[in-house]
Amino acid sequence: MNLPGIARIEEAGRDSPGEHNTFNVTQPRSVAETGLSEPLLIDLLCKHLYDAGSLDTARLMERLALAGPVLDELLAFLRKDGRIEVLGQNNGAGGGLRYGLTDRGRGAARDALARSGYIGPAPYPVDCYRELLLAQTIHHGGVNAKAMQVAFEGVVLHNGLLDQLGAALNSGRAIMIYGPAGTGKTFISSKLIRLFDEAIWIPQAIAIGEAIIEVFDPQVHERADDPARPTLRLDQGHDRRLLRCKRPVVITGGELTMDQLDIRYDPYTRQYQAPLQLKASNGMFIIDDMGRQRMAPAQLLNRWIVPMEEKKDFLNLGGGRHCELPFDLILVFSTNLNPLELAEEAFLRRIGYKLHFDHLTRNEYERIWRQEVEKLGIPFDPLLLRYVIEGLHQPEKVPLAPCHPRDLLGMARDRQRYQGSSGPLTPQELEWAWHNYFVRLGGAEQGDTP
Repeated sequence: MNLPGIARIEEAGRDSPGEHNTFNVTQPRSVAETGLSEPLLIDLLCKHLYDAGSLDTARLMERLALAGPVLDELLAFLRKDGRIEVLGQNNGAGGGLRYGLTDRGRGAARDALARSGYIGPAPYPVDCYRELLLAQTIHHGGVNAKAMQVAFEGVVLHNGLLDQLGAALNSGRAIMIYGPAGTGKTFISSKLIRLFDEAIWIPQAIAIGEAIIEVFDPQVHERADDPARPTLRLDQGHDRRLLRCKRPVVITGGELTMDQLDIRYDPYTRQYQAPLQLKASNGMFIIDDMGRQRMAPAQLLNRWIVPMEEKKDFLNLGGGRHCELPFDLILVFSTNLNPLELAEEAFLRRIGYKLHFDHLTRNEYERIWRQEVEKLGIPFDPLLLRYVIEGLHQPEKVPLAPCHPRDLLGMARDRQRYQGSSGPLTPQELEWAWHNYFVRLGGAEQGDTP
């Protein structure tokens, strides 16, 4: 499919995570090359002028993220139609003519705002976006044992678990991580994105027909360039409707609701917001605390049957309108519950990889303890560690979890700072931290962390 404003360049080598297929997008030089309808762009331009009062050509190019030739086409049409007028030359930096709306133009802008409250950069057409998602897929199969070892250097994991994670990432299938609380499931899941360090293009918004859906979210998408120091003029280089970003990671837990997984329309602002999985496209979507959401686990899991099997997601825009988009992300379910409590075996087979995170061995616990005391600048004391394991964990029958060394040592240091003391930690300080860390019912500590 030959789409406007898109041109591929040759693939780079695939020996390292940052050397995958490169995708170049050129700046459209005409209205036709934007892939958008002229009425949509005219409405958007009028809304910007209505919002600002008056704008010169440089500010319009910046606001709309469009090149000068495209803007010239739109302005020429609006002047001929009597919707805008030239207010004079801008004497400030950049110069250029300054434009404002006529009475006819203000009426058209109000009509446009009644249909859509979106006032932002010109959107990227959904047909182009489909091709873009496929071109910069996260399922490029470039994860190998060496890359896993580098990404998780210093992280303590059970033998074989690192290779299981690597194979699961290359499979293109969903992953379920399960095990007791505090065993590092969320921590390890969130670090998997380290293996995909190449930058990708994220549209600021996409157009599905005449509906504009905001995609870029600064809370999710981290810019890979310096937005305050652009290296290209707006009328040259790449398509400014797209931003260069790191691959996204979306992590959601018990607060997740079903409406967040579909396009949301706000009737007050008259704007559409992208669902979470669309914001996570070409990245990772981690559903943490699976089974703690307000909806039944089966309802949430059933939402993913079609995307997991067909690699397509069908989004509902309301009014009987639907849109099909590639489902290109690594979907991770993380839970403290037994997976069989969440779904039957027939459904779990669709997920593919089920990875069990368990409590630590004594040697693994010691390795993490050594890492934590080094971070705190505390000398390693084997007798103190022995006291924590044999004098606290074992009598209370509390399994060894990866979070315990960091939390117990940190609380003991908190007490030292409060009392104005310093130096090596004592067994009494660790015991104090222990009794403040675990929930106590009837005088007995409970084995699970809060």
